[in-house]
Amino acid sequence: MPLEYRSDIVLTEESSPDEPTIRAFKEGVDDFNFAAAGPDGYAAFWIIGRDVSGAVRAGAHGSTSWEWLFLDWLWVHESLRHHGIGSDLMERAEKIAREQKCRGVFLNTYSFQAPRFYQRLGYEEFGRLADMPPGHTRIWFAKRL
Repeated sequence: MPLEYRSDIVLTEESSPDEPTIRAFKEGVDDFNFAAAGPDGYAAFWIIGRDVSGAVRAGAHGSTSWEWLFLDWLWVHESLRHHGIGSDLMERAEKIAREQKCRGVFLNTYSFQAPRFYQRLGYEEFGRLADMPPGHTRIWFAKRL
């Protein structure tokens, strides 16, 4: 149901807006941000680890923007953990960051995931959000290159 706001705009909640709507929204955000900070140079990346049968068993996903790499996802199948694959993925992500002339890498993880792993790799905590998800903590890390 539309929410009325003033006489010149109608606010609606949409779970799956169409592509033109998403594009218009993104262009508006980009126009504002680029005017303030310049072009972001956004580039997404994927690093995929497959086993000999081709099944996906590990990977990393993120993007570079404004001279920083944001690591959105890092995952290693449970049967392959503690074999250096996570460290190899991070090394590859940092290599991408360096190739893109990034100042550093930032990411977030949860208290039940891998905060000590990132600390061992030289990442420093810069933020926390308690009870996200309930009973746990979301933690932000960064590493300057």
